[in-house]
Amino acid sequence: MYDVKSRQAAEFIDRQEAAASVAEADRLARDRSAVAAILDKAAEGRGLTHREASVLMAADDPETTASMFDLASRIKQRFYGNRIVLFAPLYLSNHCVNGCVYCPYHRTNSHMPRKKLTQEEIVREVTALQDMGHKRLAVEAGEHPKENPLDYIIESIRTIYGIRHRNGAIRRVNVNIAATTVEDYRRLRDAEIGTYILFQETYDPAAYAQLHPTGPKRDYAWHTEAMDRAMEGGIDDVGLGVLFGLGSWREEFASLLMHAEHLEAVHGVGPHTISVPRVRRADGIDPGDFAHGIDDATFARICACIRLAVPYTGMIISTRESRAVREQVLGLGVSQISGASRTSVGGYAKPEAEEENSRQFDVSDNRTLDEVVHWLMGMGHIPSFCTACYREGRTGDRFMSLCKSGQIQNCCHPNALLTLKEYLEDYASPATRERGEALIAKELAKVESPHVRAIAEKRLSEIAGGKRDFRF
Repeated sequence: MYDVKSRQAAEFIDRQEAAASVAEADRLARDRSAVAAILDKAAEGRGLTHREASVLMAADDPETTASMFDLASRIKQRFYGNRIVLFAPLYLSNHCVNGCVYCPYHRTNSHMPRKKLTQEEIVREVTALQDMGHKRLAVEAGEHPKENPLDYIIESIRTIYGIRHRNGAIRRVNVNIAATTVEDYRRLRDAEIGTYILFQETYDPAAYAQLHPTGPKRDYAWHTEAMDRAMEGGIDDVGLGVLFGLGSWREEFASLLMHAEHLEAVHGVGPHTISVPRVRRADGIDPGDFAHGIDDATFARICACIRLAVPYTGMIISTRESRAVREQVLGLGVSQISGASRTSVGGYAKPEAEEENSRQFDVSDNRTLDEVVHWLMGMGHIPSFCTACYREGRTGDRFMSLCKSGQIQNCCHPNALLTLKEYLEDYASPATRERGEALIAKELAKVESPHVRAIAEKRLSEIAGGKRDFRF
C-alpha cells in the first residue's frame, strides 16, 4: 500500500503505484488539455508530483517536448541562474564484498587489481586536484568492512581537509559510500561532510535482487531507507540517483520522484541533489547486456522532467556522458558537473597504467578542467567553485527556503564570480583567463543590489591582489 510518509521502503516506493503512474500517464498523455495544465503548473515553479511528471514523460510529441525543454531551461535559470558547480570524484578504494553485476568492483572480479589509497597517497592525489583548481570533491569507496571501515573514510576526510598547497584547499567533501547506521551517519556529519550521496541503482525489488546476488547491498530495504537514517543522523543534505539502464526507465523515473516526495513529506526537505547516471562500459561490463538502456533523446527528456518536478534540487551530470550530451542537458536543468574526472583508485597525481586498470567505468569526457571551464563560459555559464552554503550553514531546509524564495541568487551569483576569479588568477590558461575576466565584468553588471555589487567588486580586487579564503 502506497504511503508517502511511511518509513518502510516497500510502502513509500510502492511498485503498484509506480506501475499505476505509468498506466495513467499513457492515458492522459493523449489529452492535450491535461498535458497543458501540467505544463502550466510546472511553469509556476512549485514542482510536480510523480504522476504529473510521468504524464509529461509519456507525452513525447515534438510540440510538448519543445515546451518541456524551454520550460526546464527557464526554471533552472530562475532558481540557479547560469551557474554550474564543478567537482571531481576521488576513489579511495575498490575493495568490495558485494556482487553487483553492473559494477566491475564486484568481489568475484579476480583480474581487476585491488587498490586502497594510503593517507600519503591521498595527499598526493588531492594536491594534484588542487593544482587543477578543484575545491569540491566527491569521495567514493567500495563496501568492505575490513578494508574500508568508516574509521578509514573519516580519517581520509580529515586528511583531505587538512591539505594546503599554494592557494589550494578542498573546501567541501561530499561522500558516496554504502548505506550504514544512524550512528555512523552522525559520525559522518561530525566529520563535516557536505552531501551524502547514495544511488539506488534500481527501485524494482525483483530486479534489485537479481542485480545484487551477494553481499550486504543485497538488502533492498536497508539500502532504500538509508536516506531516512542519514537525515535522522543529522545530515541535512542527501543526494539521490538511479542507474538508468537497470530497470524499466519509466517506473524508475516515477519511483525516483516518489523517493524525493517521501523525504519532503517525512523530513521537511527533499534531496539536495539528484544524479542521473547511465550504465557505462567498464572492466567486464557491457551496457548491451542490460535490457533497459535509454537513448540520448530519452535521457534529455528525463533531465528536463526532473527539473520541472523538483525545481529546487541540484542536478548532477558526470563524465559518464559525452561532451555533446552534457552540452545539451546543461540547458535542461543540470546545475553540477564533474571535470577532469578519474574513476580509478588514484590516477590524478600519476596516470594509471592500463594493466593496472581500476576504473569503475569508462569516462566519456576526457577534457582537462581548464578546457571544461573555458567551454562552460563559451556557452554563457558561470563555472562555480563555491561552497559557501556549506561553510555558512545554509543546508537542508535553510538552503531550500532560500532557494524557493529566490534569495539564494543573492548569495550564489556573486560568490560564483569570486570563486571563478580565484580560479582565473591561480590556475587558468591565458585564453581561459581572458574569457573569464570578460564574463565576470558582464555578470557583475547584472547584480541588482549596489551594496552587494560593491562588496563583490572589493573582494574581486582583493583576490587579484593575492588574498584568498573568503567565506565562499
